[in-house]
Amino acid sequence: MKKLLIATGNAGKVREFAALFSEEAIQLYSLKDFPDLLPPVEDGCTFSENALIKAAAASRYSGLPTIADDSGLCVEALDGKPGVFSARYAGEGADDEANNLKLLQELTSFTKNRRLAAFRCAIAFCTPEGFNVTFEGELKGLILEKPSGSGGFGYDPLFMVPEYGKTLAELPLEIKNRISHRGRAAAALRLYLAKNGYMQSKA
Repeated sequence: MKKLLIATGNAGKVREFAALFSEEAIQLYSLKDFPDLLPPVEDGCTFSENALIKAAAASRYSGLPTIADDSGLCVEALDGKPGVFSARYAGEGADDEANNLKLLQELTSFTKNRRLAAFRCAIAFCTPEGFNVTFEGELKGLILEKPSGSGGFGYDPLFMVPEYGKTLAELPLEIKNRISHRGRAAAALRLYLAKNGYMQSKA
């Protein structure tokens, strides 16, 4: 059975990736399986750069093919912020609630038609030998004035998807995986892995 490390300790992301690979004969690992691995400094200027930094470091340490993603929310009215700083928008160690609160405060004076935003994601695939490739995805929507929904994580409760009239935190996981920025990037990754003989059906 193939082995693949998901270079994240975020339980929400682990669940999403597990669902994406649920039909494949792949043994998935996360950073919780490598507690001594120190997180690298994510000093890239783009999502792709940060994803590569994380995937390469984890692959070298674990000796496993590794995927890592870097994603974030880009709000037009805020000149693309929080962007690559999405996970720490309210400061180092900030949790989802603090980041969401800061975003809402930043957008207090903006009307609905000025709350356009996009979730963007880059997923990097790296091998211990140094091979790497990246895939990107995007989902457009708008930021609500208050959170709605209990699913998802991060900014999901604030991000409304116009086509569904619901936030990402209100949509079922199977729909979110199909339409989300991470889902779209992951679909490109799965296609690449399948074409290169990495994917193997459980059947």
